[in-house]
Amino acid sequence: MLSIFHQGAPAPCPAPFNLAAHVLDAGKTTPDKIALAVLGPTGAQRWSYARLIQAVRGTATGLLQAGLAPGDILLMRLGNDVDFPIAYLGAIAAGIVPVPTSSQLTGREVSGMIAHLSPKAVLRGAGVSCPATDLPVIGPETYERWHDLPPAPYAMDDPERLAYIVYTSGTSGTPRAVGHAHRAIWARQMMMQGWYGLGRDDRLLHAGAFNWTYTLGTGLMDPWTRGATALIPRAGTEPGQLGLLMRRNDATLFAAAPGVFRQMLKTPLPALPKLRHGLAAGEKLSPALRAAWQEATGTPVYEAFGMSECSTFISAAPGRSAEPTSLGRPQPGRHVALLGDDGAPVPLGEEGVIAVHRSDPGLMLGYIGALEATAAKFHGDWFLTGDRAVMQADGQITYLGRGDDMMNAGGYRVSPLEVEAALAGLAGVTELAVTDVALKPDVRVIAAFYTGPAPLDEAALAEAAARRLARYKQPRLWVHLDALPRNPNGKLQRQKLKEQPLARDSGAA
Repeated sequence: MLSIFHQGAPAPCPAPFNLAAHVLDAGKTTPDKIALAVLGPTGAQRWSYARLIQAVRGTATGLLQAGLAPGDILLMRLGNDVDFPIAYLGAIAAGIVPVPTSSQLTGREVSGMIAHLSPKAVLRGAGVSCPATDLPVIGPETYERWHDLPPAPYAMDDPERLAYIVYTSGTSGTPRAVGHAHRAIWARQMMMQGWYGLGRDDRLLHAGAFNWTYTLGTGLMDPWTRGATALIPRAGTEPGQLGLLMRRNDATLFAAAPGVFRQMLKTPLPALPKLRHGLAAGEKLSPALRAAWQEATGTPVYEAFGMSECSTFISAAPGRSAEPTSLGRPQPGRHVALLGDDGAPVPLGEEGVIAVHRSDPGLMLGYIGALEATAAKFHGDWFLTGDRAVMQADGQITYLGRGDDMMNAGGYRVSPLEVEAALAGLAGVTELAVTDVALKPDVRVIAAFYTGPAPLDEAALAEAAARRLARYKQPRLWVHLDALPRNPNGKLQRQKLKEQPLARDSGAA
């Protein structure tokens, strides 16, 4: 038998359709219910569904009055606060295409996005980096007043049209602009029971920042689609405080990257009587960490696998048990296969590349302005993730790692070529190469290996990197070598960099 999962297609997305209208529809029936609570140690900022819907649709009106039209691109340079999801949904409600970006990005990185996408305007929060531009730049003194404007009607149209764009680090070293259709939110229904076990009475606490796509989807859009309550810690909340916030706010589900689970377990957790289970994504969850969380809280953690191009589509879930080393199974409604080097599905039990059928409603429309790069990700009807795995007869999938050099830094996929290009020309550096390395179980960081006349001051190197790269892309370790490892043809051997002796107790963790 072959490594293919296909138990029937999901219900088609209705038309006409609007992503924001779909997300907020359930909340209309419970206008006084808390849609969002932004949690701090001494209190919370709470948004009812009525207030949230008004702010979103008022923002849609404000954007249209500012001169943007359906189909225009809006670059979002906002901080880690509630303005982020309001602006995101407000743009989509009006048919405008938002581009949510990390507030950690430098002006240099944002300049490349502006040149590539030619947005019509920029929303910029206080203190968020943005290069000088001739584009209209709209600040909080304007966009926060939009919350109270008369509500705009939802722009209902073809569910296949472009809804939003997110950036992901490409294997070529060039960040790719991933375009998603309005139907992408419809596809996330397969995650509700195929991963979350999410219902309208749930209170889901997500540990990530508002402006991370994992938080935006799992922490906000999906609970709101169900009419549930989203709980988000205030910016600056330490992992050690999350257990207390979960207990005080009756969290029933908890979502985070595996690194956050690990940090929380460094100190005793309070009893969490309302918590049903945890949700982990962004990087591989180790069996040891899963077991430690179960022992500390009495609740399981369900892991999921996905990517910017297709969100999460393989997962464990309540009632769908998984082996300790397994990611879980493809979610019901998905069409997934493991392909060999010839592009054909491999037999069960054999290693292959995880692939998603192009008919999946959650799959991207393509990389914006990069037709060749988009085509290169497909083999016939299959989208190739680049990740390798083995499928068992019951559909369980064991993850084996990347088939390329992509790094994983705290849940963000980062291309080493992108980091190397940004760090080119550092004084005193002859050659430089980066890869991610394991400092200890469940802790991977980006390390930069360089050659030059002599070792350089690490603080100065880190400062240079901070001027050029977002925080999550910056190397945490700097290692001077006499020469970079290369094969007889002169090709860099990154795997040998991973084997270099390092200070494994480094404070970089």
